[in-house]
Amino acid sequence: MKSNNLKKVSISFHSIVSTKLKKKQINEICLLKDKEWKFGIKSQMNWFDRNIKRDDIHNLLYINTKLIGYTLLRKRFCKFNNIAKKKIYLLFDTLVIDKKFRKNNYSTLLMNFNNKIIKKKGFFSFLICKKKLVNFYIKNGWKKLNKNKIKIIDYKFTTFGMIFNNNKIYKKYFFNLNK
Repeated sequence: MKSNNLKKVSISFHSIVSTKLKKKQINEICLLKDKEWKFGIKSQMNWFDRNIKRDDIHNLLYINTKLIGYTLLRKRFCKFNNIAKKKIYLLFDTLVIDKKFRKNNYSTLLMNFNNKIIKKKGFFSFLICKKKLVNFYIKNGWKKLNKNKIKIIDYKFTTFGMIFNNNKIYKKYFFNLNK
């Protein structure tokens, strides 16, 4: 009898608010992020402590028990030119897939999961990306915004803005990324 050397692969997704994250998960997130943005684990942990708020949403992609993908949806506020009241939105902050697992369509799987979470929460989501990523986000259901219709109060905006789950068209968006 021949032995089968194929390993069973289990893919799982988890969506967790900051207050429910375990220390082990925060460490895994920071380790994964540091593989892409090499600032050191201590720097990643400090950034996490300073910038992550209680209601931010962390979407995790696991293969078996290994974290291989991560996205961050940060609950923030924006204003529209024609509406005085602030509106909650989800700032799509991070998308990272472990380099060993790229070219396997995991980023699209994670984006589909994110889109479901965004719709389930009932907010729209906004992201900023470089030109080379615009088509990836469009393929995943996001729409490119006209730069003239976006004003980001606390960030120098020189890249591209994308939006998801926004059925209403507003004349101008005023985003505050840090609040």
